[in-house]
Amino acid sequence: MGQREHVRVAVIGSGFGGLGAAVRLRREGITDFVVLERAGSVGGTWRDNSYPGCACDVPSHLYSFSFAPNPDWPRTFSGQEHIRAYLERVADTFRLRSHIRLDHEVLMMRWDGDELRWEIETSQGTMTADVVVSATGPLSDPKTPEIPGLADFPGKVFHSSRWDHDYDLRGKRVAMIGTGASAIQIVPAIQPQAAKLTLFQRTPPWVLPRMDRKITGVERWLHRQLPFTGSARRGLLWGIRELQVSAFTKRPNELGLIESLAKANIAGSIKDPALRARLTPSYRIGCKRILLSSDYYPALAQPNVDIVASGLSEVRGSSVVAADGSETEVDAIIFGTGFHVTDLPIAERVVGADGITLAESWKDGMQSLRGATAAGFPNWMTIIGANTGLGNSSMILMIESQLNYMADYLRQLSVLGGRAALAARPSAVGAWNRRVQERMERTVWKSGGCNSWYLDANGRNTTLWPGTTGEFRRETRRVDLSEYEVVRALAESAAAAESVDVAS
Repeated sequence: MGQREHVRVAVIGSGFGGLGAAVRLRREGITDFVVLERAGSVGGTWRDNSYPGCACDVPSHLYSFSFAPNPDWPRTFSGQEHIRAYLERVADTFRLRSHIRLDHEVLMMRWDGDELRWEIETSQGTMTADVVVSATGPLSDPKTPEIPGLADFPGKVFHSSRWDHDYDLRGKRVAMIGTGASAIQIVPAIQPQAAKLTLFQRTPPWVLPRMDRKITGVERWLHRQLPFTGSARRGLLWGIRELQVSAFTKRPNELGLIESLAKANIAGSIKDPALRARLTPSYRIGCKRILLSSDYYPALAQPNVDIVASGLSEVRGSSVVAADGSETEVDAIIFGTGFHVTDLPIAERVVGADGITLAESWKDGMQSLRGATAAGFPNWMTIIGANTGLGNSSMILMIESQLNYMADYLRQLSVLGGRAALAARPSAVGAWNRRVQERMERTVWKSGGCNSWYLDANGRNTTLWPGTTGEFRRETRRVDLSEYEVVRALAESAAAAESVDVAS
């Protein structure tokens, strides 16, 4: 039996969080690490989501790493193919390929308290690591509702993040389930092809026009020749969004003007008063994520589109039945029903110091210290952890802040020396989360009158950060050792105790 491979750091996932972690590790002088990726290529959610019309709703120059600017973004809001290509370039530019293990799905991670290391079981074998950085992301595991009769549907069924590109939608009767960020991009893309498109809408979204355009050759040349112009553009985009935060987190009534613009967007495309009423939300704008599209409402106004203002409740043979009792015969069902965000599947695969899984530890809701570490799970960190999401800006900003925290965490371990681990104190985790939840109460996400995917089963918002990205960066600049217990290996603890006895 050969000895199992051991690394200093194991990173799980190769999306923005995983690749960002890998770059930061190399910049910190740490090369003893691997990136474990379950798929056959890098890219994370931008690899998995390849549905027609897939694009980002954050401006391109803000949706990229500050340390890897891209002067050649083709549009102000980039499409999936351009973002995925960007991530591939990051992997090449920063020489990450030798660290990446493709087709290595993590099946289980167990903390070994005697050796102070993580035992990681993958689809390709086992290995150990001193530190695990989980960067699987909240938008990686699709959520498909359990619908009676769905298993017996004779047509095609797939989730938006698992798009079947071999299935031709031309001339088909298609049911689109959901009206979230993916659905409003899919509907305009497939409406011209489908013979009939039936949209199942439980709750209408607020949609603002998407101010997208091609970035001119002159602009791209300028950003290449004078990089500070790209930085200035990014800074302006960031600053505008920072100024908007208080309306979401402290003064939701200030969102009234934005709501008026969204209503005007509906009125501009939907002339039928009855249809307009069905598409107008009854909750405060911002309570759910504000969506961007200039072609969603025009697509809904087409004669081959039917909107069912209720959810899908049953499938009978080749017919889909809505909660209101209406029945429609279809050839294909597409689920745009989101992801497991507040009940992360990876949490079921992490066993901590007390022998329980992270999912069991989080049975009453996700809780992490500064969005990074969890009580009972030493030397385990997450990128995009609890309450690190954003409602109006770029997640790359939050990821880079968490990379700062990760880097200092590893520095502290090096300073401690020997075989050591840092375990988040339950009191520190509790204090941090009480503070976050207290601030959450006055946000539009809790007071806006909606039930969103931001909320867990207990009605707690464990997803979003109730502050600015600048504030979060300050909160994660350094590791406060008072929030952690230093754990030593048994052998070192015994040696230290023996030294004390001898000295006495």
